[in-house]
Amino acid sequence: MSLTLKDFELAKKRLEGIVHKTELCPSTTFSNMAGGEVWLKCENRQKTGSFKIRGAANKIGAVVASSAGNHAQGVAYAAHSHGIPATIVMPKAAPIAKVQATEGYGAKVVLHGDCYDEAYARAMEICEQEGATFLHPFDDYEVMAGQGT
Repeated sequence: MSLTLKDFELAKKRLEGIVHKTELCPSTTFSNMAGGEVWLKCENRQKTGSFKIRGAANKIGAVVASSAGNHAQGVAYAAHSHGIPATIVMPKAAPIAKVQATEGYGAKVVLHGDCYDEAYARAMEICEQEGATFLHPFDDYEVMAGQGT
């Protein structure tokens, strides 16, 4: 499977009313370095502080995810926006601000493991136990299409 322009167009429609339309900002520094015009997409101004809300909201269903931060917040916000419960498994060392923000967006946070791989494994167990859908932070075409908007 590969992503097409149509995938991004459909994702853009699904995201209307959920994400902010973030502006493009010219970068003199990078333009000079590249020898051409460089524009930056300021996704740090997005509702959850990163572009991850785009992929999460494009794929949302009853979900479980694993993340140390940005994807967790994106999934939590997208699930809350759709009235869907979300469980996010985060490594025990995840920044407390990211954990609190994820909970603040309405997700149940499970702290498990010393690294992302251990959190991921626990998330997969929860999916199997609860029959939920795993929302992968990057290896999923719908998530990619949403993030690509």
